[in-house]
Amino acid sequence: MEYTNLGETGMEVSRFCLGCMNFGTEQPWMIHDEEESREVIDRALDLGINFLDTANVYSHGESEEIVGRAIAERDRSELVVATKVYGPMGEGPNKGGLSRKHIIDQCERSLDRLGTDYIDLYQIHRWDDETPIEETLSALSYLVEEGLVRYIGASTMMGWQFAKALYESDLNGHERFVSMQPEYNLVDRHEEENVLPVCADQGIGVIPWSPLGGGFLTGKYERDEEPGEGRAADDEHTHERFTEENWAVLDVVRELAEEKDASPAQVSLAWLLEKELVDSPIIGPRSLDHLEENVAALDVSLSDDEMARLEEPKSPAWSRATGDL
Repeated sequence: MEYTNLGETGMEVSRFCLGCMNFGTEQPWMIHDEEESREVIDRALDLGINFLDTANVYSHGESEEIVGRAIAERDRSELVVATKVYGPMGEGPNKGGLSRKHIIDQCERSLDRLGTDYIDLYQIHRWDDETPIEETLSALSYLVEEGLVRYIGASTMMGWQFAKALYESDLNGHERFVSMQPEYNLVDRHEEENVLPVCADQGIGVIPWSPLGGGFLTGKYERDEEPGEGRAADDEHTHERFTEENWAVLDVVRELAEEKDASPAQVSLAWLLEKELVDSPIIGPRSLDHLEENVAALDVSLSDDEMARLEEPKSPAWSRATGDL
């Protein structure tokens, strides 16, 4: 395994982050058997992955509980445990959003579910139009001051919103976001025109989610064929990737995979790893085979010409409709 610093912090993270959304029972495509989830987590840790990302809303806390039990006997000082807050955690008032009340309440509950005394990276899952960013940053700063959180991060928002949050931190001495989770992969490059320039300018670590485009970049789908059973069968976002432009990208991915005796998934992940701004793509394997295939992308290198070949079929473009996911 290779390691890098997260953004401009001194905290070292593995070049792949294990995404834990698949661990739970909320959706039929998730890993419902906790033993199977534990096998994936244990193997990831044994492969050297020290960075795990979950969220309170993943199966309404079930993912955090599974992660907590899996890491209970591990050296906590070596692990970087990340979770998120924003989404609704029940019905009624104060059960969602980024108010001071909800953030602090949910941090305490995430700590309980994770079975740990602190969260390494506590992230806002989305931007909250109903709560002033000053209130959100004040609450997050309090958690850092209390020793309950080490660093704070953000996910999925417009570039101006993220810039506003960083400015507010600098202006009023609040804790500063050190990382951003954008959707970013070879067929979803819209963030190159939105939040990634802010990250580059401000020294923010980038940990992309959906690095394989919801499975599209694994090559398991074909033109003019409907996806079978599984998550993609009912996933509107996956269907929206079935464009001629994206198929052209996948054609190049498959060509390079054959040339390099690698899989399309490995080539797609290698493209992200070559991006200087990217610290740790979030992979979400549902089996040991997928996990080991993903990690082996570390051994795939791409030349400048090959990077250009992969990018040539599609140009990044941002729109509110594209980014509001």
